[in-house]
Amino acid sequence: MNYKMIIIIIAGPLFLFSLAAHLFVKIAMRPRDRGFDDYHYEFEDHHPQFARYSKWSQITFTAAVIAAILLFIAISI
Repeated sequence: MNYKMIIIIIAGPLFLFSLAAHLFVKIAMRPRDRGFDDYHYEFEDHHPQFARYSKWSQITFTAAVIAAILLFIAISI
């Protein structure tokens, strides 16, 4: 099997899954209570819901970027 096909078979579903997961995180995991008044803007990451939201948002966005780069590499080679 050609290495381009292997990269596309791996990166395509990874891109779709990570894009769907990122949308889920942005819509469903966003902290509903905006009780950040108790936290200074430099220390918002200490808020447990916001910390979980930002962690998963970064993870899913990074996975989508890596998959998009792999797809670009597979197409351009």
